Amino acid sequence: MNGLIALVGSGEFTAAMVDVDRGLLAATGRDKPRVAIVPAASWPDGERVYNRWMAQGEEHFAALGAEPLPIRLRDLTTANDSASLAGIDEADLVYFSGGKPGYLLSLLRDTAAGAALDRARARGAVLAGCSAGAMVLGSHQLSMGGLRATKTPVFWQKSLGFVPGIVVVPHYDAIPEALLMPLILAAPRGDLVVGIDEKTALVGRDGGWQVEGRGRVTIWRGSHRRRHRAGSDVSL
Repeated sequence: MNGLIALVGSGEFTAAMVDVDRGLLAATGRDKPRVAIVPAASWPDGERVYNRWMAQGEEHFAALGAEPLPIRLRDLTTANDSASLAGIDEADLVYFSGGKPGYLLSLLRDTAAGAALDRARARGAVLAGCSAGAMVLGSHQLSMGGLRATKTPVFWQKSLGFVPGIVVVPHYDAIPEALLMPLILAAPRGDLVVGIDEKTALVGRDGGWQVEGRGRVTIWRGSHRRRHRAGSDVSL
């Protein structure tokens, strides 16, 4: 990995993440970091929801002394429009908020938006994803149909792989672990399952990771579970 990366279970753009986000901004080394706000995963929920997340992200990071850059990524047209994506190439921190992970992945795979993200990481930009935004950063992600009902077959997609060898499960403490077990045990061979509690982040650089926020991170290596509290170092 180049630069810091943060996987967040929930709570983007809220007071619960202020300390985490201050650390991400400090890691850029800039006095006034430029932050690309990307609420693209929420577009399927409607323009009103999308605009609310955009405004919340801009307000949140402006209050922390950063320069917000709204990224109007919404569909495949904007995913291949250089004007809509210009802020990603300028950003010191790129932040993907929550929504529909499959939809977000479709906008970042084999598109100009995905290429811009690759360039940002190559030059050392900090990358953060919350909920759906965190899911797409691992090696694989679970089709959300697999969480809606036990009768729905588990389906795994290849994700972007910015954090190789993991599957991210956000909102981990909001879902009964017993219901997650069949999915955990069916994870792609070789991938760790990383369960991230709400209002909690797993932040890392160059293979070294630390839990930040109010909750825990649960790591599954096959059927073996280990929990890590805030301040704990984690090896992935």
